[in-house]
Amino acid sequence: MKLLSLTSTAALAGLTLAVGFSGSAQSAADDVTIITLTQTPCQFVEAENGTDHMYMSKEQADCEKINAESGDKRVMDSEVLTLKPGKYIFRVTNKNVPYSLGFWLREHDYNWANPLHKVSKISVSGGGMDTGKTLDYEVELKEGEYLYSCPLNTTPDYKLLVKS
Repeated sequence: MKLLSLTSTAALAGLTLAVGFSGSAQSAADDVTIITLTQTPCQFVEAENGTDHMYMSKEQADCEKINAESGDKRVMDSEVLTLKPGKYIFRVTNKNVPYSLGFWLREHDYNWANPLHKVSKISVSGGGMDTGKTLDYEVELKEGEYLYSCPLNTTPDYKLLVKS
């Protein structure tokens, strides 16, 4: 596997990211690209232009308050992750959040309460990501608009765009 550092718009191994996205990606031999994301309290660092705001959180309610005050503006200023259709592994790490986290990637109009969406729309999620732990979430993305977040860390809904 080759590790690619993504700091500007680039078409590397079939992967395109918006300017300023500072995550990393690895391209596997079986055409699966690994997207690396880091969660700190109340945010995904890479989505916010690589800035760790150093928020302090002892529980989910702390992040709900922080993001109620600043989340909309931070999302407006954040970089949209732009990818090509294909297979991906989102490798997510809990860095310094003192409680268990998760990850949720879904189509922008996904409604978890709609039983038809569970069979007709893309949604991948999971929890159990304790402090310092990294988990992988595999998904095949088609063209469209998506959101990703952590409901347990109450991050904003960050935007992801998939286009050819």
